[in-house]
Amino acid sequence: MSVLSAPYMHDEAAAFEHVESMLWSDGPVCPHCGVVDCAYKLVGVRTKASKKNPEGKERHGLWKCRECRKQFTVRKGTIFEESHLPLHLWLQAIHLMVSSKKGISSHQLHRVLGITYKSAWFLTHRIRECMRGNALAGFGGGGGIVEVDETFIGNEPGVKKHPKARGGSHKMKLLTLVDRDTKQAKSIVVDDLTKATLIPLLQENIAKEAYVMTDEARQYQDIGAGRVFDAHGWTTHSEGEYVNPDDNEMHTNTVEGFYSVFKRGMKGDYQHCGKQHLHRYAAEFDFRYNNRIANGVDDVQRGQVALKSVVGKRLTYRRTNEAIQH
Repeated sequence: MSVLSAPYMHDEAAAFEHVESMLWSDGPVCPHCGVVDCAYKLVGVRTKASKKNPEGKERHGLWKCRECRKQFTVRKGTIFEESHLPLHLWLQAIHLMVSSKKGISSHQLHRVLGITYKSAWFLTHRIRECMRGNALAGFGGGGGIVEVDETFIGNEPGVKKHPKARGGSHKMKLLTLVDRDTKQAKSIVVDDLTKATLIPLLQENIAKEAYVMTDEARQYQDIGAGRVFDAHGWTTHSEGEYVNPDDNEMHTNTVEGFYSVFKRGMKGDYQHCGKQHLHRYAAEFDFRYNNRIANGVDDVQRGQVALKSVVGKRLTYRRTNEAIQH
C-alpha cells in the first residue's frame, strides 16, 4: 500500500497526530517556555467566522501549556510555521520530493496538490532547507577513501563567456565530496576552483588520514604524502583514463555517478536555478543520495528523516532569496 493512501496524508487531524508523534516522542514541547509534557489539548476551538466560513474552521492540534499558559501547535518553530497550507498537504509534498529520484518541480507540485505556483515554489524551498546539513561529518575517518570532484551548471549571474575563454569560468561551480565507506555525499557551492578556495574546504570536511581521490586538476596536486592529507591518488581524464590501470580502486566514478543524477534533475526537472538557490538544490540531491536504498533507507523512512529535521529551520519568503553558503 502506498504511503500516499495513509490517513495522515488526507486528514488534517491525523496529520497533526502523525507529526506530533514524530517530533514529540516524550510528549508535547512548549515552544515558548521549553517545558516538556506539561500541556493539555484544546478541543473544539475554531477560527473566527468569515464570509467563506460563517462557522469558522476547526483548529487542529492546538495545545495549551500549564506553565506559561500560552497556546501552540506542533507547527511552531518548524518549516510549517505561519503557513496557510493544510499540514496534510505538507506531508504529501515532503513524500513527493524525497521519493522522486531527480526531484519534482514546483509547477508539478502546484498541479498535483492544487495550490498556487507561488505557494508550491516557497514550499519546496522550505523543504529543501530541512534537508540541509544531514550528511555525516568527518569524511574519510580512519583512512577511508573520499572522492572529490567539481562540476559546472547554469550560468554565473553577471558573468559573460569570453570568446577566447575555455572551460566553465562563466558557469556556477559545485564541489562534491563522496565518502566510499559511509556512502555519504556533500556538495558545496564555490565561487572559483582555485587551490586557495578548495583546499580549506577539503580540510574542513575531510579527515587528515583520508585517502583522497581526484582527477589530474592542478589545484589538487601536492595534497598527499602528509602535506594536506595522508594519501592522494588521481586519474588522468585528459588522456582517457578513468580507472588507474595499476589500482582499480583509484577512480572518481562514484562522484561522477552522483553528478549524473544531479544534472539530469537540474536540467530535466528544474531547468533553471539562480545561484542564490543552488545550495538548497544541492542539499536536496545530497539528502536523497545519503538516504537511499543502498544505505538501507526506503521512501517512507526517507520521509521520516526529513520530517524529523523540520525543527528550527523555518525559512521566510524574504530569506528564500538570500544566498546562504554551507
